[in-house]
Amino acid sequence: MCLAVPMRVEKIEGSLGTVESEGVKIQADFSLAPEAKIGDYVLIHAGFAIEVLKPRQAEETLNLIRELVREAEAE
Repeated sequence: MCLAVPMRVEKIEGSLGTVESEGVKIQADFSLAPEAKIGDYVLIHAGFAIEVLKPRQAEETLNLIRELVREAEAE
C-alpha cells in the first residue's frame, strides 16, 4: 500500500523544493508537478510532489491522518 501525504510548499528552486506538514520539513522533487507554487498544497510520495491539491482537499486529508494517529495512540 502506498501513501501520499499533503504538504505545503515553502520553497522551490528549479525542480527541487521544501515542503512542510505538522512541523516536518523535507526536500521534494517537483518535476512531476511543475505547476506547483509556493503556498500550494501538494501530495508527496517517495520524495516527489505528484499532484497539486485544493486547500480544502489537503485539510480534509490531513484531518483524517490526524484522526488515524490519535486512534492508533489510544490503543
